[in-house]
Amino acid sequence: MAPIRVGEPDVRPDATAHVAGVREGNAVGSYEMEPGHHSDGTADARRSTGIRPQDRDPMSPSMPNLPPG
Repeated sequence: MAPIRVGEPDVRPDATAHVAGVREGNAVGSYEMEPGHHSDGTADARRSTGIRPQDRDPMSPSMPNLPPG
């Protein structure tokens, strides 16, 4: 069995995990900036998919909105 060949690592093993200036997903205000999330706590298909999300929303307004995924 041949050994697995890998290239040089891109980062140092002792590098920090967080880069200053990069917003974290759980930062304050991130939820409101995500497409598909509404201020009342509901969500639509844009939250789960970017592939024709209008086709994944309910056909009738009386139906519940259950985003895929």
